[in-house]
Amino acid sequence: MGTAERHGAPRADGAQMARPRKTQATDRDGPGNPVTPAERGPGVPAHEMGRGAREQQYHRPLWVEEPARRRRLPDPVRTAAVRAVLLIAVTLIQAMVAFLCTMAGSWLAFPMVISSVVSTIAATWGALDVWVTRQVWNQRNGVVSVPSSTARALRRERRRTRRQERAAARAQGRIGRRGGAGQLSHS
Repeated sequence: MGTAERHGAPRADGAQMARPRKTQATDRDGPGNPVTPAERGPGVPAHEMGRGAREQQYHRPLWVEEPARRRRLPDPVRTAAVRAVLLIAVTLIQAMVAFLCTMAGSWLAFPMVISSVVSTIAATWGALDVWVTRQVWNQRNGVVSVPSSTARALRRERRRTRRQERAAARAQGRIGRRGGAGQLSHS
């Protein structure tokens, strides 16, 4: 098909050539569903499609939000976990350097072995710290729901304190409204 035929030029007998139909971009046109030449229509190259269809074809979000599988760790527990990971990483690096220095016969081997032992103790402490911090947080914030939970007693205590404060505030308000009628002496 020539240029004159594509642009609807009149034929020799006076009849108008039918223009090929350009397809519009639909909702299903997108990154997963590109427009095929058959859907575009006969003789319509991709560069003649509407600009919106091309933009729509390449438009997709950078990321898709997904709900978290697990809840986020509490701040003190997460801090302890980060500290433990750093201690373990440093310990592994020191152990590797100590091994390499020992194999090379370097004078640095002995100090590195000693520091690796100390770091191993610190890393063990860090891992235990994560466990202890998590247990303490669970006890204080009521995640463990057993009758002996400390959190339940703490909540009960806080409620009792709040009730007493509200009662004291109401009593103070009543005394203030009476305007001194409750005074025993006029000095």
